[in-house]
Amino acid sequence: MPNSNNPIITLLTDFGTQDYFVGAMKGVILSINPRARIVDITHEIPPQDIEAAAFNLLSVYKDFPAGTIHLGVVDPGVGSDRLAILIECATQFFVGPDNGLFSWICQREEKYSARQLTNKEFLREESSTTFHGRDVFAPVAAHVSSGRAPEEFGPVVQDIVSLKQLEPDINGDHIEGRIIHIDRYGNCITNLSPRHFGNQLGAGASLTVNRRNVVGFREFFSQAKPETDEGLFMILGSAGFVEIAAKNASAASILNARRGERVALALTSESKAAG
Repeated sequence: MPNSNNPIITLLTDFGTQDYFVGAMKGVILSINPRARIVDITHEIPPQDIEAAAFNLLSVYKDFPAGTIHLGVVDPGVGSDRLAILIECATQFFVGPDNGLFSWICQREEKYSARQLTNKEFLREESSTTFHGRDVFAPVAAHVSSGRAPEEFGPVVQDIVSLKQLEPDINGDHIEGRIIHIDRYGNCITNLSPRHFGNQLGAGASLTVNRRNVVGFREFFSQAKPETDEGLFMILGSAGFVEIAAKNASAASILNARRGERVALALTSESKAAG
């Protein structure tokens, strides 16, 4: 359960900060629970970009203490028949639309429970069909932070909407991942983790993207190593995934790569033996 004295509610949206949307959500939360501590993860998710939101939340939720309530609103289906949900997972809570936003966390953790938000007692009395962030999700998050039990909010949801599986495709020795995010520096974050490299990141593996081979690992971006293929290299990023980067340049631009691009992993006999 949340810390009833100083509950934490995080906000992640595609609203930006130019308009009143984020402020309205915070006002609703504080009107219900003035003790809530509100933490902005980001409001700069590209509009309607559910995968970008899912990646950012996946990368940060473990940094928060047990009982944290994560309120995520990237909701191109607002006003439609998509469900509004509350999820318990990894000792935390997640409130938002059932559109895949929380699915990568649930895939990683494997165990979760979800409920549809149907109890109007916990919703804003005057509700808009275009602003569920304020009228549905913010009040529910606030009531959860006040100690209301998840079963009070609505019935169990057996299957939530899921994005494409986070895990790469593995067929024998063939491992094919994909780029799941490109950050503002142009680093291409793949869905490959150290275990796919036999936990030996410096053992001669290579990645192929758009017919370009990327070889060599660095421990940090400015590490002095021989430049190969326009300075491209692999690095283990802070989110726990292997990234393709270029020193002081955009790897995405060099590779002409976009999110979803296939990434083929080739392991040498050396790296296979190490794993």
